[in-house]
Amino acid sequence: MKRRTSLLSLITAGALCATLAAVAPALGAGDAHSGGAPGPRERGAHWVSTWTSMPQLTEPSNMPPAPFTGDDSVLTDTTLRQTVHVSAGGDHIRLRFSNAFGGAVLPITEVSVALPLNGKAGTGAIRPGTSHTVTFRGSASIDVPAGAQAVSDPLDFRVAPGSNLTATVYLATGQASTALTSHPGSRTTSYLLRGDHVRDGDLPGATTTDHWYLLSGVEVWARGTTSATAVLGDSLTDGRGSTTNGNDRWPDVLQRRLTARTSVVNQAAGGNRLLADGLGPNGLARFDRDVLAQSGTDRLIVFEGVNDIGTADATPEAQKRTAEAVITAYDQIITRAHAQGIRVYGATLTPFGGNTGYDDPDGYREEARRTVNSWIRTSGRFDAVLDFDRAVRDPHRPAALRASLDVGDHLHLNPAGYRALAEAVPARLFEPSPLPAGFGYN
Repeated sequence: MKRRTSLLSLITAGALCATLAAVAPALGAGDAHSGGAPGPRERGAHWVSTWTSMPQLTEPSNMPPAPFTGDDSVLTDTTLRQTVHVSAGGDHIRLRFSNAFGGAVLPITEVSVALPLNGKAGTGAIRPGTSHTVTFRGSASIDVPAGAQAVSDPLDFRVAPGSNLTATVYLATGQASTALTSHPGSRTTSYLLRGDHVRDGDLPGATTTDHWYLLSGVEVWARGTTSATAVLGDSLTDGRGSTTNGNDRWPDVLQRRLTARTSVVNQAAGGNRLLADGLGPNGLARFDRDVLAQSGTDRLIVFEGVNDIGTADATPEAQKRTAEAVITAYDQIITRAHAQGIRVYGATLTPFGGNTGYDDPDGYREEARRTVNSWIRTSGRFDAVLDFDRAVRDPHRPAALRASLDVGDHLHLNPAGYRALAEAVPARLFEPSPLPAGFGYN
């Protein structure tokens, strides 16, 4: 009886080993992608944001040019072609479309993605043979409710790290409202043309505009070791003073310094503030949407607050209140990010001496900036400090930008200045490392 039991055990064990051997290749299918992108069913893989644009309500001056904006609708019978600059690469992507500020349902009729001709940003032509249809639960079209967003189905489509991607959208009936979601500060040329031209290789005769509309994100399916770093900021991060179609904002330059393992996604808008709405919702209000809801985010860079100081009254009382409120906002952001396992890096505010709007003769705003910067440097609340102030200030006039880095308004930087910001960020901060004990307690 014991011999029969032993024999049965051996047979059972052999069968189990054979079963494991049979399923092992499936469980480890991602190994076939070793050194590349993971397969759809690889264990530990996840979606990671590789490009974003901060959604905001389109101002009248930034609406689609005639004839694409009507009295009570926009983009009727319109093809919209846009290029975006991705960070991390992958073999599988999906798109996000936002109707966050739309005044009506957004009826998307058809979408495609392709590689731009010659890999260029801001071109209306695509590389032949690269166009692929984007679907939503298997359908080519989707209606996005007002205030909502839509995420596409996964698409087998290879994008290289640091490359450009073309997305083309057709709206047959347009959106029945002139409240439109966009990102005006694209610094990238988009193309508008009447009719359905989603599959066309080029759009001759199209109207151009340097704004992004509707498209708010691209994600890649990546290994578990790949993550995203979100950047919460204003026009200094959105790239005012950078080169149109040049992708030389400081987050773009930082991405090129880092490995493909880390994606840098830009969640900034010109004129944005931490404490009050203006051009887009305030930083505290949009934090959940623009940081916590971004796929694969494990780091955050905060470089915002100069507009809060610059728009507050130039009195000792107002500036003292503003500095304290900005510091409290930082503390809140850190607390909320840490609760989700996100490290937070604080960037010191850069100088604005000589700027017509922000520099006051009594120096009250400069004093507030220094108060905020002192807290960033010494409080210990941030997981690391990025001293952008030190990187671009004039060593002989520390309240002003270095002349060679100033775009001319004494507030914003030129491409060399943005490169200096990126080079001030230590690459070691993005190396994989476990969170310390007690992380997230406060």
